[in-house]
Amino acid sequence: MKTLALLFLSFTLPGSSFAPVPRFPVQAEKVKAARKGGTWYFAENGHAVYCYGPVMYLRDVQGSLTRVATFCQGDKPIVPLKD
Repeated sequence: MKTLALLFLSFTLPGSSFAPVPRFPVQAEKVKAARKGGTWYFAENGHAVYCYGPVMYLRDVQGSLTRVATFCQGDKPIVPLKD
C-alpha cells in the first residue's frame, strides 16, 4: 500500500516527470550528408581511396608537383594519386 502511495505521489508532484531520452542520430545524419558527392581515386600505393574534397597539386620535398586527393576516408586526409 505504501508503495502504491509513493508511486502515485511521484506522478502527481510537479517536476517529477521522466526526462526524454537524448537523441544522437543527428550527428549520423551529418556524416551521411558529408559523404555525399565523393569520388573513388587510384592511390600511388595501388589502393583505391574514396575522397570528398578536391584534387590538388602540392610540392614535394624535391620541388616537383604531386597530384593529391583531399579529405579521404581512413586515417590519411591527403593521399598522393597515381597519374
